[in-house]
Amino acid sequence: MTEPLPFFSRFALAFVCFFRVLFDGIFAARVRGLSSGEAPPPAPEKADPPEPGPPKSLAPPPVLPALQLLGLLQREGRLVDFLKQDIASFPDADIGAAARVVHEGCRKALFAHAEIDAIRSESEGSPLTLAEGFDAESVKLTGNVAGKAPYRGTLRHKGWRVSKLELPTALPGHDASVLAPAEVEL
Repeated sequence: MTEPLPFFSRFALAFVCFFRVLFDGIFAARVRGLSSGEAPPPAPEKADPPEPGPPKSLAPPPVLPALQLLGLLQREGRLVDFLKQDIASFPDADIGAAARVVHEGCRKALFAHAEIDAIRSESEGSPLTLAEGFDAESVKLTGNVAGKAPYRGTLRHKGWRVSKLELPTALPGHDASVLAPAEVEL
C-alpha cells in the first residue's frame, strides 16, 4: 500500500496539477480518467533525451587580427623587442630613451589603424555617481566596493573603447605569426 503524502506535499501537488490541468489538455484527460476510475490513456511517448556529450564551448576568437596588430606595433615601434628585453640592469636614462622611441612608433601604428575614444568624458579625478544598471563592461569598480548602486566615487581612469579598427587585408599564404622576420646581415 502506498504511504499517504503529508499535507504540504499534497498542497504543492494540487497547485501544480491545477495549472497543468488548466493548460495541458492531454494531462487533463488522463486526470479525468483517474478520477472516474477508468484506465487513463497512455502517456504520449517522449523522445529519448540526447546523450550527454562534452560541454559546448565557444569558438576561439580569431587570432589573425591580434597578430596583425602586434606585427604592426613591432614593425613601427619594435614593441616586442622592447618587452622581450630584460631592462632591470639598464640605467633609467637608457630605458627612458628606448621607451620614447617605442612609444613614438607604436603610437604612429595604433593611430594609423584604430580610432580609440574615451569611455567617460569627465576629467580624471572628478567625483562621479554611477546609477543602478550602469554598464559593468565599461566601468570597473575598485576600492571598497560594497552594497548596491548608486555608487559614488572618483574617476581614476577614463577607459578606452575602440570605435574603428582597420587592419591590412592578409595576403594568401602570409604567416601572421611571424611578427618580425629574423634579420641576417651579409
